[in-house]
Amino acid sequence: MAKYTAKTADKHILYQKSVQSPEAEVDFMDRVFNTHYRRRPTRFREDFCGTALISCEFAKRRKENHAYGVDLHKPTQDWGVRHNLSRLEDEAAKRVHLVNDDVLNVTDPKVDVVGAFNFSYFIFKERGPLVDYFKTVRSSLRKEGLFILDAYGGHEAQQAMEEETKHGGFTYVWDQADYNPINDHTLCHIHFRFPDGTEIKKAFTYDWRLWTLAGIKDALADAGFKESDVFWEGTGEDGEGNGIYRRQVKAENTPGWNAYIVATP
Repeated sequence: MAKYTAKTADKHILYQKSVQSPEAEVDFMDRVFNTHYRRRPTRFREDFCGTALISCEFAKRRKENHAYGVDLHKPTQDWGVRHNLSRLEDEAAKRVHLVNDDVLNVTDPKVDVVGAFNFSYFIFKERGPLVDYFKTVRSSLRKEGLFILDAYGGHEAQQAMEEETKHGGFTYVWDQADYNPINDHTLCHIHFRFPDGTEIKKAFTYDWRLWTLAGIKDALADAGFKESDVFWEGTGEDGEGNGIYRRQVKAENTPGWNAYIVATP
């Protein structure tokens, strides 16, 4: 087991270990795309890509796959090149194309799937900019395309609280520092704590709007998407999320939930 401390740990490595599931994201993408169009996608754009971990996973799945990762923060993209793209075989790495730009500016090349994961689009706190972003995504998709987003919610998401999850050699802390019920604005942090008592405090900070599923679906419709479906996470025997997402039109109002929204242009 790795021995992490606040002085020696790399926050991006810890984030990828505790937050991201690139294999599951690409599995879901393949499944829903095949359901819609009876084939698997070959062109994928990862908006707000950060370290481009999902883009790398998509590119290495199949030799015909190309991935495009868009993000404004070049230092994070550069970290992804050193730590993620460098782990791919040369042929696969050449099929990962990183774009250092605002997601509102990118509409080419046209792709099969655009993904906005880890609730990244919550950065749009007003409805107008959110619809503008969705319009940009729609302009980026091929005729047979999908836009896949994730979302979270439930009354626990509206509470100031900390939730700890232990991983190998460190503890991941999700800190909901503030929530304003009048405008749904929320301030959240990620901290990492280590066995030696040290901590990386506020390794990542998110100043978001906690969008509801209905609000997201309405904004997608206003952006011109023909339809959008919610895929709700099931629960295991322990009552916790089991990572299996199925299309639902009605769901239980649980204290906390995760879901995907899949929109067709």
